[in-house]
Amino acid sequence: MPGGATPPSGRLAVDISRVEAPVTLKAYLMCVFAAFGGIFFGYDSGYISGVMGMDFFIHMIEGSADATVLPAWKKSLITSILSAGTFFGALIAGDLADWLGRRITVILGCGVFIVGVVLQTASAGLGLIVAGRLVAGFGVGFVSAIIILYMSEIAPRKVRGAIVSGYQFCICIGLLLASAVDYGTQDRDDSGSYRIPIGLQMAWALILAGGLFFLPESPRFFVKKGNLEMAAVTLARLRDQPLDSAYVRDELAEIVANHEFEMSVIPHGNYFQEWANCFKGSLWDSSSYLRRTVLGTSMQMMQQWTGCNFVFYFGTTFFQQLGTIQNAFLISLITTLVNVCSTPISFYTMERVGRRPLLIWGALGMVVCQFIVAIIGTVRPNDDSAVKAMIAFICIYIFFFATTWGPGAWVVIGEIFPLPMRAKGVALSTASNWLWNCIIAVITPYMVDTDKGNLGAKVFYIWGGLCSCCFVYAYLLIPETKGLTLEQVDQMLSETNPRNSAKWVPHTTYAGGELKAEKEVGHVEKSDGDSV
Repeated sequence: MPGGATPPSGRLAVDISRVEAPVTLKAYLMCVFAAFGGIFFGYDSGYISGVMGMDFFIHMIEGSADATVLPAWKKSLITSILSAGTFFGALIAGDLADWLGRRITVILGCGVFIVGVVLQTASAGLGLIVAGRLVAGFGVGFVSAIIILYMSEIAPRKVRGAIVSGYQFCICIGLLLASAVDYGTQDRDDSGSYRIPIGLQMAWALILAGGLFFLPESPRFFVKKGNLEMAAVTLARLRDQPLDSAYVRDELAEIVANHEFEMSVIPHGNYFQEWANCFKGSLWDSSSYLRRTVLGTSMQMMQQWTGCNFVFYFGTTFFQQLGTIQNAFLISLITTLVNVCSTPISFYTMERVGRRPLLIWGALGMVVCQFIVAIIGTVRPNDDSAVKAMIAFICIYIFFFATTWGPGAWVVIGEIFPLPMRAKGVALSTASNWLWNCIIAVITPYMVDTDKGNLGAKVFYIWGGLCSCCFVYAYLLIPETKGLTLEQVDQMLSETNPRNSAKWVPHTTYAGGELKAEKEVGHVEKSDGDSV
């Protein structure tokens, strides 16, 4: 049925507005805290750029006081090994989130991360730094995959985009803190120059893990496990409603009915069948599991194709190579500050403008900025004024990223998967992000270092070309999901295509319309003619 069509006669009337309780301050703050996980994700990604430019660190790794720069292969290894760990960590987290719960998986990830940080802090050479970043990567993989899943499942639909955007904002805060700490320790002539930035990461993990002990589990996890009593208790707590509230009853009924509907369409068997289900269906069917998996994984790939992590991972060393900048650490700090200050705009625009328009126009804005930087760097590579103009357009490019693709990619992957495969779908999408993150971290030093490809600012031709692909991709494939519950997103994807998705409106529920599940929902009962 097309979105917005009148329900056929005989269908049980439903109150679409009753599928979720009004947002309260307590419920909002509980969801917002989970976004704190972005801080140590961002900090861990950001500190390494400055550390690799520190004289003491370079001398330690190279074993020579005459060394002035790390060779490309060592920069590549140190940077990319974290992403390799996060790739596998994200995949493992998909299983753990379904077995142990979303909250416990994130807490476990914090513990693994702390072990990796301890190894890095104790290092006095390349081997332990690499081993520590690999272990820490597993922890970051756990957290980065499941915190998005957790926030998407517990957040009220009206603020879900803003809350998940808050995760990206916390990533930016982490990047800024990393740049600030690097800037403060860069001139130390002892191991504190790199051990302080590395060791500080433990604080973020302890705060997140400690806070999550007091937050409830996702009610959708309990529905998946068949424990409707605990699902009702946690949902009531998250929505700040009494347990017998009609809002809690109706939202739980919708979650259960949607889960039963999905299970009836694609039955789930053993462990391997559950993973295989992620790839079932036709690529041309917008509601198929395969299409959603491809959408999630390709979207995270596209986010990396924007070139954002080139600036955050290699910004300091890139600015040093331009030759006309006196303090590359300061410029790197400024670009990170632009990232932080721009991201909060998405809190408003993600819900007001929508996901799809932001991603389309954000990609176009980045394309323009990247090609301008590349052209300036090609025509006047050693001109001081030209370099300042390049830095200005790099900052504008970061503004476009921070307000659109930065948060938008995380928001959408948390919304497009149905409950039976949501943990695995988000895990696969996050793993894709880290896979491409790793690939870019490996190849970038070889493209821009003076003793290798020596592309310099010309590398922005590559990022601009890839960002052009992001623009076309966003127009053709990204649906509009603002203002919908996760169950309504599931329904929307089966009834319309991405280009018409903004026009779709909810017109029935799984619990009360033509999609109604036949099985009764435990303690949730229908009374006085209300839809359940």
